[in-house]
Amino acid sequence: MIPEFRARYNQTFTPERYQEMLADVERQLPNQLEFRLSETPIFVPAQLRDKLVQAGDDIIRVIQRPDFKQLTDASIPPHQRVPNEDEHATFLTFDFAICRDAQGELEPQLIEMQGFPSLYAFQTWQPELYANHFDVAEEVTPYFNVTTDAEYKAEMRRLLLGDGPAEETILLELFPEKQKTRVDFALTKQFWSIEAVCITKIRKRGRQLFYEKDGREIQIKRIYNRIIFDELERYPDLQTDYKLTDDVDVTWVGHPNWFFRISKYTLPLIKSAYSPPSYYLHELSTYPPDLENYVLKPLFSFAGAGVRLHITAADLDALTDKQNYLLQRKVSYEPAIQSPDGLVKCEIRLLYVWFPDAAQPRLLTALGRMSRGEMIGVNFNKDKNWVGGTSPLFERG
Repeated sequence: MIPEFRARYNQTFTPERYQEMLADVERQLPNQLEFRLSETPIFVPAQLRDKLVQAGDDIIRVIQRPDFKQLTDASIPPHQRVPNEDEHATFLTFDFAICRDAQGELEPQLIEMQGFPSLYAFQTWQPELYANHFDVAEEVTPYFNVTTDAEYKAEMRRLLLGDGPAEETILLELFPEKQKTRVDFALTKQFWSIEAVCITKIRKRGRQLFYEKDGREIQIKRIYNRIIFDELERYPDLQTDYKLTDDVDVTWVGHPNWFFRISKYTLPLIKSAYSPPSYYLHELSTYPPDLENYVLKPLFSFAGAGVRLHITAADLDALTDKQNYLLQRKVSYEPAIQSPDGLVKCEIRLLYVWFPDAAQPRLLTALGRMSRGEMIGVNFNKDKNWVGGTSPLFERG
């Protein structure tokens, strides 16, 4: 998007150098990368960068409302409510489509949001990967509010570990070795010495939790949670000593309830120039007359599951559980990234952390996803190039 940086990058790009980059990933992190990396980072100009920051601030003002918990209590299914919820989320991630406004300028439009961690380790590793293999301008940075990799890692260490030893904190997942995001788990261990532990390996005695490492039983004091209830429900016969809803003596680094509170459920509460109108379906007495411009989203799903791009009034009338859906006005992704053979669309996800004693969340970095398909997800981009996960690099200053 910054023309001179894009031109310079593309002029020196070759498919061979891209394959060398992938081989480098495999050497450093064997068998860990399961999602596609794009051939390029995204170069974000200052004007769009500032709009992204403003868009995030608009959302945060809603999340900080005194009645926010009351407004979002119904988002948490009763059988999935976890005890000992904290005052605010630890992680905020906001997904924005990059579009073009009426004046022809690039702008972000909110697509999704989560009170749940994303690839916080991978996104500090990936920019250097690009810089090592391609001509990346020095006038860009992956960071906000920190300036170096070391400063970023120190901030995350303080958040994840608190004051305790690393072995008392675990990254909790279901079958972590099988997750598509396991490359992030490997880097989390490399950077902060945090083990990824499957919930089936946790032992519970009274209110205390334990896991085994190097033949030793270690008490778990802090949980960096990466489990999503949807995945647990795919295994109804799963045998575990510990259930997420148990009342136990741990500190949550990302309490599970915030996954529900800050989610698609929150979208209708956001009023911003950078957030398309969204409505709880069951609250509509009439449908928008231009339904072709709306998308139907299940309130309680993730990773794009159940999203319907083309809907009619008859489709909506046929739903017997309207309280589980929202309508969101479609946005028009602007193909804004020049590849060697055409323009490519993208999304940018802002990654925040929110320390327990802090008045405000802190924007640290971002991730990007590039697409040539109708939607951003992997299933819509099979057998295409210059698509996939990437690093947004923001103009300094």
